[in-house]
Amino acid sequence: MRTRPESTALVIIDLQERLLPVIPRIDTILDRTGRLAEAASLLGVPRILTEQYPEGLGRTAPAVASACPAPIEKRSFSCCGADGFDLAVDAQGQIQSIVIAGVETHVCVLQTAVDLMGRGFTVFIVVDAVGSRFAIDHDTAIARLAASGAVLTTCETVLFEWCRSADHPRFRAIRELVLRPGPEREPPRTQTRD
Repeated sequence: MRTRPESTALVIIDLQERLLPVIPRIDTILDRTGRLAEAASLLGVPRILTEQYPEGLGRTAPAVASACPAPIEKRSFSCCGADGFDLAVDAQGQIQSIVIAGVETHVCVLQTAVDLMGRGFTVFIVVDAVGSRFAIDHDTAIARLAASGAVLTTCETVLFEWCRSADHPRFRAIRELVLRPGPEREPPRTQTRD
């Protein structure tokens, strides 16, 4: 139940210009997705980017697109229905798990995750890198994904799992990504004495 760089692909779903303004916490979602894409590039994890109907919804946010290969365009909600998506996953060889970031949690993220799990992949949903317009849709989708067998995780957890150890040759670069300031970074919790 741990993601490993040598057997994982990162799938980034539909972080497109016209969708972004209506997604709560979008700055955090873009930030975490950007960190995942940068780490994937550093560690040799394949990145697959999708765009839903780009003529209508625009292109991927530049901060994310710059760290990814050209997007796969789609009209189906599940990425698995898009021309070229299955080929992109299969072309990576020994892929056993998929890490997912993007929008919207209750539509394209959910349908893609369910389809991938149905094909035997272990799916990791990066909860701080997915979102929906409405909290009820997002929260319900996260609960459904967990009940369906998806592994819920966070960006930071994925980055450290990909390194496995502080001895990893890319650990310092990954650590810099983790420590980089960004939106909604909570200060570390401290214990108080009563």
